[in-house]
Amino acid sequence: MRSAPTILHLDMDAFYASAEQAAKPSLRGKAVVVGGLGPRGVVATASYEARRFGVHSAMPMGQARRLAPNAAYLVPRFGLYREISEQVMGLLRELSPLVEPLSLDEAFVDLEAGGVADDERSARAVGERLRADIRAVTGLTGSVGLAASKMLAKIASEEAKPDGLVLIAPGTERALLGPMSVRTLPGVGPATGDHLRRAGITTVEEIAEAGEDELVRLLGKSHGVSLYAMALARDERPVVAERDTKSVSVEDTYDVDIHDRVRVRGEVARLADRCVQRLRAAGHSGRTIVLKVRRFDFSTLTRSETLRGPTDDPAVVREAAARLLESVDTTGGVRLLGVGVTGLADYTQEDLFAQAQAQAAEAEVSAVEGPEGAPPTGAAGEAVPRAPLGPKGDSADAQESPVPAERRWAAGHDVRHAEYGYGWVQGSGLGRVTVRFETPGSAPGRVRTFRTDDPKLRPAEPLPLVGAGSCGEEVEAAEAG
Repeated sequence: MRSAPTILHLDMDAFYASAEQAAKPSLRGKAVVVGGLGPRGVVATASYEARRFGVHSAMPMGQARRLAPNAAYLVPRFGLYREISEQVMGLLRELSPLVEPLSLDEAFVDLEAGGVADDERSARAVGERLRADIRAVTGLTGSVGLAASKMLAKIASEEAKPDGLVLIAPGTERALLGPMSVRTLPGVGPATGDHLRRAGITTVEEIAEAGEDELVRLLGKSHGVSLYAMALARDERPVVAERDTKSVSVEDTYDVDIHDRVRVRGEVARLADRCVQRLRAAGHSGRTIVLKVRRFDFSTLTRSETLRGPTDDPAVVREAAARLLESVDTTGGVRLLGVGVTGLADYTQEDLFAQAQAQAAEAEVSAVEGPEGAPPTGAAGEAVPRAPLGPKGDSADAQESPVPAERRWAAGHDVRHAEYGYGWVQGSGLGRVTVRFETPGSAPGRVRTFRTDDPKLRPAEPLPLVGAGSCGEEVEAAEAG
């Protein structure tokens, strides 16, 4: 292990919720919950104000509403979150070529590899400067952990939350870890924690005292050996630079099971188009099309078809996904659908345009059935529950596809009114939509209500969190452009 705390772990603070508070002045300092708002929705992120009520990530949204009935409940805006993430990751890559992203809001950085730190003093200076840069560029805060290993750096950033920096000096690791819960160590979840507790082991110090042989007896050789090493603060894992994307995929979870086969086909076609949009945005093409179906009983089926060559043509992907769907029984109802592309390449094979019309393409089809499949995931690594479908299978996500007016006003999403300027949707229903008109750079704005089909009201792109002006200024700038 290193002799200097030159591994940095950054974790943005309540990332999605903080981004929403920064974008919406009326929500600053208030409880905000971001996630799927339907009956099957789950919490993606809760602001620190909401956490005081017991709301936390992965909690069912219904439970969150009971705990914090007066919080603001918003649908995620992943496009905005990805833009902010790219800004943050760009700052990290200025420090070192070795940046290992773990998610949109979390990453390890090897400061020594970047030549920016080689001792405790220089590492702390880099960490403080990074926090200041993140605030200046994004308007958000992040917590930084510095240590001689990845495990300890991550523990340090957790101790630093929110908006802080903790450095673990080499030689102090054992004393710091000793009184901590066994759940602090990576790989110790609820089941392992309960198993250790039944053996009388509840702290990291007690793991070290138990010894490697006892841990192997309790947990098996692989887990026991690694857990003992971690309890002794031993972690030799290197920071691994970001790997190339291996797949591109999208999926949606539905609040109400879909039984109509025509609607299922329509959803698969829509998901295929979204997947291709994401594929092209990443500058890739792909050779294997993957369809994922989670049925009413939670059984998950995955079908795949390998084409003769890579493609980024939406017609090809739609046709392949439709063929795969024909082999899946959906009569009992569908709660989740996903379409993905793997086997990525940086070029396309032009003669695949003809393949979109082929009725009998050569295919390799595989199936996996069970309570949990191997799902293609979205950009954030998780499926976000969607609002109930409209009569044509349309969703509430205005940014992904054109939809009926009464369905496109997702809570928290951006809009622009021809007369009142930019704002965001507070809620909609019964043919009405309520909008608060404010921007990141304005004072808390006024609330107005419109008909859902008001021709002056349109979906809008998110405004930047830093440097945005008032509502009027933004409207003038947009119209001038």
